[in-house]
Order: sequence, then C-alpha cells, then structure tokens
Amino acid sequence: MKLSDELFKTLPILLGILLHPALVCAALEHMYLYFPDREIIMTPATMRLEFEDVFFRAADGTELHGWYLPGGTDQPLVVFCHGNAGNISHRVDNLRLLRELGLAVFIFDYRGYGQSEGKASEAGTYDDMRGALNWLLEKGWTPERMIYFGRSVGAGVALQLALEQPPAGLVLESPYTSIRAMGRHHYPLLWLLAGWALDARYDNLAKIGQLQVPLLIFHGDRDNIVPQRLGKKLFEHAPQPKQFYSIPRAGHNNTYDVGGEEYWQQWREFILTTIKGHRTP
Repeated sequence: MKLSDELFKTLPILLGILLHPALVCAALEHMYLYFPDREIIMTPATMRLEFEDVFFRAADGTELHGWYLPGGTDQPLVVFCHGNAGNISHRVDNLRLLRELGLAVFIFDYRGYGQSEGKASEAGTYDDMRGALNWLLEKGWTPERMIYFGRSVGAGVALQLALEQPPAGLVLESPYTSIRAMGRHHYPLLWLLAGWALDARYDNLAKIGQLQVPLLIFHGDRDNIVPQRLGKKLFEHAPQPKQFYSIPRAGHNNTYDVGGEEYWQQWREFILTTIKGHRTP
C-alpha cells in the first residue's frame, strides 16, 4: 500500500517527536511560521522619502532596526508591524502610500529579520514592539496619536500591544484567529501529529474581546494563506466600534493594490474618526 505524500513527509517528524520533542518544536516554528530575509533591497530614499535610520533596543535588550518617516506636527503616526516574510525593505511602497495619506510612519524589523539581531519567536516579537513603542515615547509621541497596523502575523503583534498600551485605533490586515487554526487549515495531518509542539500561539481570538479601541479589519476574499473566514471570526468576537472591509478579488499580499482608492478611503475615514482634529489629504 502506497503512503500519501503528506503522510510520507510527516514520518520523519513523527519519529523526531518521539525522540526529540523540544528540537521538533523549534524546527516546526521556524519552518512554518517565520521567513526572515537579511538583505535590505531598498530604503525609503529609493522613493525619495525623508526617513531616519533607527537602531533601538527591544524590551529584553535585543538590538533592532527600523525606519522612522516623520510627518508634520499635527500628523498622526502609524506603527507598522509587518508580516512573517522578508523585511522592512519589502514594504517601501506601503510606506510611500501611507505618507501620501498624511501619516508619519514607524516600521521595524522583528528580531532575526533584516538588520535586527536575534531569532524570531512569539514572545520576542512582543518585546520588539514594546521596544519600538518605548523609542517613540522617548521621541515625544503618545499612544493617543498612534494607530497600530498589523499585517498577517503582525496582526498578533499589534493586537497584543494594543491591549498593553492602547492606541487611538487598531488596523489589522489579513488577520487570523490563532496559529493553531492556521496550522489545522494548511497541514491537518502534520498538525494532528506535531501541533502540540509549537511554542507560538498568537491566540488573537482569546484576546480580541479585551480590545478597548476602534478596530478596522481588511481582508481579501481570495486569500489562500489566511482564509477570510478566520478574519471574519476574529471580527465577530471583537467589541464595538469595529468595521470589516472585504476586498473583492484580493489575495493575501495584494490587498492595497486590488483595493485601490476605496481601500485608502477606508483608511482616511478611520483616521478621521479616531484621531481628534486630524484632516487627511
């Protein structure tokens, strides 16, 4: 009898679980969750954007790298928590569009990404965001003038810190309920055998009910990485005020391209309702 491809692939992992569960735990986490890239392929200067190259410390002391794109004195700031692949240099076009919206921006690489030291983990990404906020507070920013923006895996990072240091508003794009739910969706057999060994949880569904700030969720209806049903389930469990914007024909990584002007109009309206006294371009 011929084994299925999936079962064949899981046999070495099953043996590993029986022999070295701790090693398998670490291997699974970095095989399926984090895809860092060390190479910086461009900077905001490529788009003729003013920026400050920033090195700062995470809450646990790990040295991290980010970019600060200043705005006017009355402009709010977006803290950008990117997804699980690449690094900040793969988001330069996003930075340009956010600046055109009249927003200052701070984007940073999690540990192990780009020029940031260390190796990514769930607890580490939370400490990274805490360090970013500490740097911004020292710069004179207050959470009341900030919007936290989390894409994909970054949604879990932004949500956690929104509970700890509430901003004016929270924007999540292509979010998920938990890493466990994602694992069950993509690798059902592997998850049955080894899902318990994964340290990372990013259990957004367990946390979203504690949110005390306005929420905006974007999700493409053709997202084959994080199914839209997971984003909708997260939205259903979130308290008011909240808004869910489904982007027709958008996948996981092209939401703002496919969404076009209507996508950015949703951003404008959200900013106007969350940041007092601000007027978008």
